[in-house]
Amino acid sequence: MDTGSPSSTTARRAGPITIDLALDDPAWLEDLPDAEALATRAATAALDAACPGPALAMALVLSDDARLQELNRQWRAIDKPTNVLSFPAQELVAGQTPRREPGMPAELAIELGDVIVAHATMKREAREAARPLGHHLCHLVVHGTLHLVGYDHEADDEADLMETMERNVLAGLGIPDPYV
Repeated sequence: MDTGSPSSTTARRAGPITIDLALDDPAWLEDLPDAEALATRAATAALDAACPGPALAMALVLSDDARLQELNRQWRAIDKPTNVLSFPAQELVAGQTPRREPGMPAELAIELGDVIVAHATMKREAREAARPLGHHLCHLVVHGTLHLVGYDHEADDEADLMETMERNVLAGLGIPDPYV
């Protein structure tokens, strides 16, 4: 993939994408009955755009603020909830194709890692930004999924690349630019 053009789609997917979705908080379905379908669609769109080619798998958890606070404290030493956390299985650079573990059969999907989204934080942020819940959920899932495949926002140039990719994926889902 041409890493200079985040919307490049010249490569085609050779293998399927498997999203293992877990619903840890029933409040998701109370506020957003199609949360599971939206989240799965957003993750798939992000992977199709950012990492075409091999069969890929990831876990996606729709959880609550208490769980995200616990994970944030454990892994980032920040004792408060956050909107989304990503736990990549491999350290990648944006645009790099994930590697198979040595001896891994070619027909098995490459495990990318986990993305976990907090319900109450997502809902509060959507309300504060006057955005539909489904749009904000999709944005957070796309953001978290891009972290799994090497995108980051620590440096300005990395942030610009990641935000451009997010905008392109979200536009493909019919979701307006979250950064305006």
